[in-house]
Amino acid sequence: MNQEIRTLAPVAVWRNFADLNAVPRASKKEERVIDFMLAFGKKLGLETFADEVGNVIIRKPATPGMENRKPVVMQSHLDMVHQKNNDTDFDFDTQGIEMYVDNGWVRAKGTTLGADNGLGVAAIMAVLESTDIAHPDLEALFTIDEETGMTGAQGLQGGVLKGEILLNLDTEEDDEIDIGCAGGVDITATREYKQEGVPEHVTAYKITVKGLQGGHSGMDIHRGFANANKLMNRLLMDGYENFGLRISSIDGGGLRNAIPRESNAIVVVDDIYHDAFAFEFNQLAAAIKKEFRSVEPNMVITAEVTELPKTVMELGVQEGLTRSVYSALNGVYCMSPDMEGLVQTSNNIARVAVAKGKAAVSCLTRSSVESSKVDLANSLRAAFELSGFDVELSGSYPGWTPNPKSAILEVLKEKYEELFGDKPDVVACHAGLECGILGQNYPGMDMISYGPTIKGAHSPDERANIASVAKFWKYTKEILQNIPEKE
Repeated sequence: MNQEIRTLAPVAVWRNFADLNAVPRASKKEERVIDFMLAFGKKLGLETFADEVGNVIIRKPATPGMENRKPVVMQSHLDMVHQKNNDTDFDFDTQGIEMYVDNGWVRAKGTTLGADNGLGVAAIMAVLESTDIAHPDLEALFTIDEETGMTGAQGLQGGVLKGEILLNLDTEEDDEIDIGCAGGVDITATREYKQEGVPEHVTAYKITVKGLQGGHSGMDIHRGFANANKLMNRLLMDGYENFGLRISSIDGGGLRNAIPRESNAIVVVDDIYHDAFAFEFNQLAAAIKKEFRSVEPNMVITAEVTELPKTVMELGVQEGLTRSVYSALNGVYCMSPDMEGLVQTSNNIARVAVAKGKAAVSCLTRSSVESSKVDLANSLRAAFELSGFDVELSGSYPGWTPNPKSAILEVLKEKYEELFGDKPDVVACHAGLECGILGQNYPGMDMISYGPTIKGAHSPDERANIASVAKFWKYTKEILQNIPEKE
């Protein structure tokens, strides 16, 4: 399947993407892809090194006649989100991504594709190895751990880079130019509980919510997709209040930056309520499916009889957990008053885990306004602390303040109109681009973000538009040839 990908145009980009996707590269497990990128740069005879946190920097001198142009940093992140469908047999630690062409799109077989941000990495690789693309002095910056903490961008020291302009290749609509992004903070609520023996005369059920859209917890948060953790909590609370349902375990969601697609829970219900519980559960499941029928057509909600667990949660903690998750905001908190259609602040209840005496809820709160981010984080903290949870706020990173007077923005707008006969959309996004963090140590750097069209990022439905990649590559070459002169 991957051999077909290598023949797509532009070949230089797709070939490098196929090579990259053969290397496992989960966030915080980037050792192999770092080695891969170091070997790539050294094979080209270019100055190549990794900094103390693992970011890879490759420098390429300007082509003849371009020495007087401002030096440019081309930047993308090496890591990718590892998500797969429940029924997909795949080991991300040992296998390369299996890709195929589907009606003008490149997809992966039951897993995330890694186009976010692998296509940006591949385009930079193609520029580095080229012999016929005009460009100024280049620094390729390949950061690590963008998806789970941005520790690569945070760890990049000032003074390492020499470039004056940064081209971030991590935007996912080919007609958009990004000039700003949201910051974020992780919110983790934890509490221990007593494990109680399972009551007598009960039936155990495995409750499953699956088949949801999922998607990017920033870019897709406004689309109204269902959150598996919120749906599961709704089912559990209804079962408790009507039939005394007791929770043994919950396993819902996964990565903090992915809208949860699946959740499973093991519960018990008194035998005398068996028929009533089944009827009520099916009624509520049908109502939920009807609510989301237009955006979640593949939603599956089931309750199947299973083996009795050994323990259930302490009742008081169960009540506190379900009420806290019910009250915690998930989705859009507020829209930007300054940029039409831009989500300003949001939250994703990303992970709910209950097992072996420990309960944990993980959220990612995003905002382009720092005070609004803090406000929502405090609201969530209060919701869980009222139920006796310990709450930690960690991994905070800043947003990227838009600069509509950016010099490189003018270049990108002009060249887009010349090449494609239309005006690009100049936007800020609700994702966590690394520009805001990089700007802390490089405050004078002129930054911009653009990229090819990618849909369904952070989910197994991720796909890259083939024609858009060709457009993106043509645009990139034109931008490099028209970098402003040094002042």
